[in-house]
Amino acid sequence: MLAVALALLMSACASLPDRVERVESTALAGTESTHLGQALRAELAAHAGKSGIYPLGEARDAFAARILLAQASDRSLDLQYYIWHGDTTGQLLWQAIWQAAQRGVRVRMLLDDANTGGLDPVLAALDAHPNIEVRLFNPFANRGFRVADLGDFARLNRRMHNKSFTGDNQMTIVGGRNVGDEYYGADLNVGFQDLDVLAVGPVVGEVSAEFDRYWNNESAYPVASLLGPAPKDGATLLNENWQKVQQDPKAQRYVDALRQSPLVQQVAERKIAFEWTTAQVLSDDPDKVRFSPERKDLQMMPRLSEVFGNGQRELDLVSPYFVPGQGGADALEKIAARGVKVRVLTNSFQATDVAPVHAGYARYRKELLQSGVKLYELKPGLADVTSRDDDGRGVGVPGSSGSGGSSSASLHAKTFAVDRSRVFVGSFNLDPRSARLNTEMGVLIDSPALAQRLSGHFDSVIPDQAYQVRLQPDSTRMEWIDRSPAGETRYTDEPGIGPWQRLWINFLSILPIEAML
Repeated sequence: MLAVALALLMSACASLPDRVERVESTALAGTESTHLGQALRAELAAHAGKSGIYPLGEARDAFAARILLAQASDRSLDLQYYIWHGDTTGQLLWQAIWQAAQRGVRVRMLLDDANTGGLDPVLAALDAHPNIEVRLFNPFANRGFRVADLGDFARLNRRMHNKSFTGDNQMTIVGGRNVGDEYYGADLNVGFQDLDVLAVGPVVGEVSAEFDRYWNNESAYPVASLLGPAPKDGATLLNENWQKVQQDPKAQRYVDALRQSPLVQQVAERKIAFEWTTAQVLSDDPDKVRFSPERKDLQMMPRLSEVFGNGQRELDLVSPYFVPGQGGADALEKIAARGVKVRVLTNSFQATDVAPVHAGYARYRKELLQSGVKLYELKPGLADVTSRDDDGRGVGVPGSSGSGGSSSASLHAKTFAVDRSRVFVGSFNLDPRSARLNTEMGVLIDSPALAQRLSGHFDSVIPDQAYQVRLQPDSTRMEWIDRSPAGETRYTDEPGIGPWQRLWINFLSILPIEAML
């Protein structure tokens, strides 16, 4: 108890540096002569003014794309992430980035500080490279006992959830994946079904501009201002970590599997089948974390609501953390009242990794069903982290390939389609945290092909991979429909929840915590 009290006292005394030297920088221009620029020149000229979009629904393809982009870049890499684990995939990407820096590539790495605990020596060692600069967004003053920064909770509760990976200002990856084994099919025990898009063309410049806004914002602190001088043996530490990965049989099996990725073959043969269309970046202002959650002018939510509230026929929403709030529920009900088919896929209680979010969602189920909204809850273990469509690309939702996945899989994709014509792919969850507290970003794409693929999954695949939640005939109680090759099973109590779990969910649902979910 004394040790905890001392740690709390020390934390209360910790504060962020008053004066921070931030050297402003922006995305590099004139990169058309790089290898990436030259490789894309003919297609960009043939589709003037259009952006090329390629969906990355398969986990290993998504990781291979990042490694390949790091290896192909000649002049710059700009990386923005909420989570970057120091596991197999995290170490492999750090090594690829270091090797790029050794070739003279300028690397800017912007990480949210919420999940960097224990990584300070690694981040300091990376930052010590003359071509790598690391900044931490909205950082913790105390680098040790972080949970004790209680006096600064209001600020620390606001996080940067954005995710992008951009090479040479010519090609970018945007979507829902963080950096960690569970996002890239490298963990057989835990896995997330997710979706990114690989993009080229004008939309890349928009992603770079978004990155620059965050990089140069006063909430982004150079890591050197927080950690002090880098350790003299930093490079040795990094190399030791990478050697451990090289000597790990599990990691090497994963690397070998990456070489078989169809995307790797397509890149080698320069046969990536981009969809050429119009696309734009939607993002929050980085100052959103510093000002009142009521500041609509700093939020992307109003623009997103406008786009998807204008649907005429269908609105399909995939959100792993779905807490609409009363305002969101009312909006969806109004859309459904206009005759628009509204369908939502989220995690079931058994598939979710955040029980309070499920409790927040459960409060609105009956109300949404009564208004005509259709609800689907992913069955446990059925977020197939290696699933593909027939064209091999996937859409970030459960597939039917039967190619196997993790034993504890969960939905993590955040993607919405309207009228089978436009689709949003990004980091935004349909919950109060994404709307009001965290910063988010994504790409709005005019893509009948991708939107049709997502809506087609709602038609044919999702009803078998998820419980459909319906009202019973008397409209007073709910039921869960489980469809399988053996037939249809009907549950009148929520599947997978025992008495104590139900009591816990009911307790969470009455707590005044919805604004933080």
